[in-house]
Amino acid sequence: MSRIDIPDRDDAPRDSQPILDGIREKAGFIPNLFRLMSLSPAVLNAQQDLQHALAKALDLKTRVKIALAVSQVNDCAYCLAAHSYHAFNQVKILPEEIYLNRTGRSSEPRMEAALRFAKKVTETRGHVSDSDLTEVRDAGYTDAQVLEIIAVAAAYLLTNFLNNVADTDIDIPDIEGGRPDSTVG
Repeated sequence: MSRIDIPDRDDAPRDSQPILDGIREKAGFIPNLFRLMSLSPAVLNAQQDLQHALAKALDLKTRVKIALAVSQVNDCAYCLAAHSYHAFNQVKILPEEIYLNRTGRSSEPRMEAALRFAKKVTETRGHVSDSDLTEVRDAGYTDAQVLEIIAVAAAYLLTNFLNNVADTDIDIPDIEGGRPDSTVG
């Protein structure tokens, strides 16, 4: 059971309700994460604004794969379930690749460089080495894209931290009959 009471849509603050309605319209339901964030309209608005801005950064597949790697580093069961479900069902990433992505790896060398960098940024709280930066650049990422990798990783830190603190109940369907093992490392 979640450690913070998660309101139903009608019990959420009035300023959060239109955003929750938009999420329900897009997703078909309102995930517990967004109902949790709705307790603070400022937090919910900030997260939505950040996600909308970062939708222009990198491509969807890269953003989803970074979400998997960052959520694994932070051991966020809720986010791992949500991002695995999204990766498999909407982005069409195979379970084997999802597993690799969670460990900061990929079957694609260029993508792997981005994921290793995002993982390293998360693990070191941004204190990456010169060789870490060189590796992602050598894979073909521009400095602007390096900043986008960092920003996408930071955006998922927010939801990881919120869910880890709240111990948010997972309301995301399993992928392929079973949620990926949360102990991948």
